[in-house]
Amino acid sequence: MAHTVDFTSVSTAGLESSPVAEALAGLRANEARYFKNKYDHDFAVVPASEAPEIVEWVHGILDDERGLEIASRPLEVTEFVVDGIRMAYVFYESGLSINVMYTLEEGGKRAVGFKLSDGMEVPEELAAFRFARQRSKLAGTIRGSYFVIKREH
Repeated sequence: MAHTVDFTSVSTAGLESSPVAEALAGLRANEARYFKNKYDHDFAVVPASEAPEIVEWVHGILDDERGLEIASRPLEVTEFVVDGIRMAYVFYESGLSINVMYTLEEGGKRAVGFKLSDGMEVPEELAAFRFARQRSKLAGTIRGSYFVIKREH
């Protein structure tokens, strides 16, 4: 069952099994605030088990583009289209968040973003990436990286 992420009162609901649940909840709320402010979109998530096709699409892109396989268990997902861009998010038990930004129009921007919750180590499978730091009132220090998608998915 979908629930809209509240970014004024951050909740760990759905993320309780993560060792960095509070930081991951803050990261999720940070994303919700961004989409509400920029696109007036309500960021709603479902348990990953209820939408395996989203996890499969994201994991398929990771494997096809970079040969990456994420070791952590997916907890929650969301997928939506805003301003001609298909967005998909997977929030993992480790504290990792992966998003895919896939412009539907041919030749548009397409990328995969990684964000690490405050307090988590860089996963071994992402050790080759360089992570930039940003501060968030909701999530503390977020470390992020990305790569450009080159193929059709």
